Amino acid sequence: MTVRIASLLPGESPRLQGLDHAHIAVLSQLDSPLPPILVDRCTRRVIDGMHRLEAAKRRGLETIEVEYFDGSQAEAFLRAVRANVSHGFPLSPADRRAAAARIIASHPHLSDRVIAEAAGLGAKAVAAIRRCSTDATTQSNSRVGRDGRVRPLSSVEGRRKAAEVMAERPGASLREVARVAGISLATASDVRKRLERGEEPVPTRAAASEGAAYSRSAQLARRKARRAIREAHTNPTVVLEKLLRDPSLRLNDGGRRLLRLLRHNAIGAEDWAELSAAVPAHCEVLVGQLAVQFAQMWVEFARELDDRADS
Repeated sequence: MTVRIASLLPGESPRLQGLDHAHIAVLSQLDSPLPPILVDRCTRRVIDGMHRLEAAKRRGLETIEVEYFDGSQAEAFLRAVRANVSHGFPLSPADRRAAAARIIASHPHLSDRVIAEAAGLGAKAVAAIRRCSTDATTQSNSRVGRDGRVRPLSSVEGRRKAAEVMAERPGASLREVARVAGISLATASDVRKRLERGEEPVPTRAAASEGAAYSRSAQLARRKARRAIREAHTNPTVVLEKLLRDPSLRLNDGGRRLLRLLRHNAIGAEDWAELSAAVPAHCEVLVGQLAVQFAQMWVEFARELDDRADS
């Protein structure tokens, strides 16, 4: 729909640093029409498209095309993050991590992969944010995956919860127990049979396995911290020379392409100053925007390699 710009209000943005005025300047100079912005129907607040709205104001426009959104404030924020990750001016890594933390607090039932896809992060990064969260929000025993199906977060916790429900409500049906505990009917049935035999609701092997998993997670965290300390003192020139001699990279097309990219980026401060001086004034905004986007791509590439090293 077409609405008056004066009737719209700024919404809650996932960008920690607020609007990027250089990007607004670029949009305001475009001749082609911009995509509709997303607006909350009830509050008239902009969910996605504040840069486009400000660009329209700079053009002197009085109206703008909008698409209306119906939902809660938490759902609106989730939609805003999804929109900014999938198109338009990209969110910074810090923006994405902060958005993921907020989505975890407002939608604790969503799986790490669903939140990762929405925030533009890796699933392991979201899992780490979830573990480090100090929010008091109660975490559920199940997660909703990308296919919409509900899966138990931990069979061990689910079994213990089922045992508690059976003790508190002996007449509860297996279906009701399974729903409350976030486990399957078959698992709820097994828990009931084990309790009737006087056994623990959780098999000994499963309990030991979960304890080992927590131990492995702690080991990975310590290993990652040690690696970060080592990398802080790494000389990039020495590392690049070592990689250039590595046959596993030199002897395949993908490896050679990566080495060329790394070599092009390995320039000193004086070279950067020379390149900056070569940029004409009318290209500064566009070149700066590309530099930010390429830098964020390298950061995401490094995070992906870091996640693979810990897997």
